[in-house]
Amino acid sequence: MSPNAPRQPAASPVAPRTAAVEILCLWATTHNPVDHLYQTTAPRLAEIDRGLVKTLVYGVLRHKQYLDHIIRRFSRHPLRKMKVRTLMTLRLGVFQLLLLSRIPESAAVNATVNTLKAAGQPGWLVGFVNGLLRAVVRERTTLPTPEALAAAEPPLLNHPDWLVQRWQARFGDPLTREICRRNNTEPPLTLRTNTRRTGRALLRARFEQSGIVVENGRYSPAALVVPAFPGAVAALPGYVEGQFQVQDEAAQLASLLIPPLPARCRVLDGCAGLGGKTSHLAELLPAGGTLVAVEPDRRRYGLLRENLARLGLGGSVDALRTDLAQFAATRPAPFDAILIDAPCSGTGVIRRQPDIRWNRQPEDLETYQRDQLQLLAIAARLLKPGGVLVYATCSLEPEENEQTVARFRERHPDFTIDPAGPLLPEAAGRLVDADGCFHPTPADGLDGFFAARLRHRPACRLPGQCL
Repeated sequence: MSPNAPRQPAASPVAPRTAAVEILCLWATTHNPVDHLYQTTAPRLAEIDRGLVKTLVYGVLRHKQYLDHIIRRFSRHPLRKMKVRTLMTLRLGVFQLLLLSRIPESAAVNATVNTLKAAGQPGWLVGFVNGLLRAVVRERTTLPTPEALAAAEPPLLNHPDWLVQRWQARFGDPLTREICRRNNTEPPLTLRTNTRRTGRALLRARFEQSGIVVENGRYSPAALVVPAFPGAVAALPGYVEGQFQVQDEAAQLASLLIPPLPARCRVLDGCAGLGGKTSHLAELLPAGGTLVAVEPDRRRYGLLRENLARLGLGGSVDALRTDLAQFAATRPAPFDAILIDAPCSGTGVIRRQPDIRWNRQPEDLETYQRDQLQLLAIAARLLKPGGVLVYATCSLEPEENEQTVARFRERHPDFTIDPAGPLLPEAAGRLVDADGCFHPTPADGLDGFFAARLRHRPACRLPGQCL
């Protein structure tokens, strides 16, 4: 373009409720992860509106069953026959009116109805949605709360029936209700201090000097919890300098199952993702150690490299854009310790990714287990005799956790489970199950998680002669 050519005017930002409806409609028709849909939409939003859009979208997904219950009280038209845009607009409006007190009623109704007008919807439909939302305003003091419906029999827990039933069978009714309650509550922001650049006390003091309410984590020695921070994480003091990484305490504790490590050790993160655990392992790595991280997805690999660079750990990690099978085919030197943070159903992180509950089906668990066993089998071949293999998921489901470990050990009897308790801070001992595996649920105030520390025990042909 010629430097003298007139500049094209910048596109106007998308209105927040229009964006929220767009994201919800895309999710309903594609079942793509809502976080990815939000990240794709965010550049079209005014920066001041991004937090509101995320609150609206995630809030609707957290309370979908409750919102539908309310809509049915005011609509004779079956929800299953409504167009996706109509239903999502109604859910958005009711969520603001009943569960988002900071939004004035007039703004909740008018701005939500305007999304239909902007989309060119017919006048009768605009009138229907407007009338229903105004009826909710008139009767709001008589309507049941989510808490009242959750305490009813049968309870309305804003989770699919199949998931509630399997949790009730395993955890019992009280714990299941508490897990669901936590999943329906926006979680706090949890950070891991980058101990290569600062200390937790210093970082906390820096936050407090900026007027940010912050607490020490309950379990992880590096954790800080910000109970309510509506802004962007990148705006927090210390972010640009790489003094912290966003990471739940459960994930922080899982990385502690890798040490102790010998000098000049070799460590592999076989499913690096965005690098939360990779960067933590880099901090824990002894001098002279080597850390390799593999991640095949282009977008995630790019973010992995960005995170490591921001944290000042790029030179400590050999990050490769490949998958574990392809990496194993290069016949690398064996590793002292390997972390397999396996792709899973994610039922332990529903409080952070509320669409997971609606995107999963029971038959998915078998598929995940098959893939997890393949990853473990590859990792076993890459491990030194006597090495440590930590298997982790953010799932609550036994098919992906205890059963996966049991099936792996049936095929690899030279692996035993090292108890996790002695490797974790004392307060976290209560999060270790009877088999010695780290296994918190959202009821513990953490993400639901599972981690088993598997130790390779070389086979012995004769007493005192191990191979």
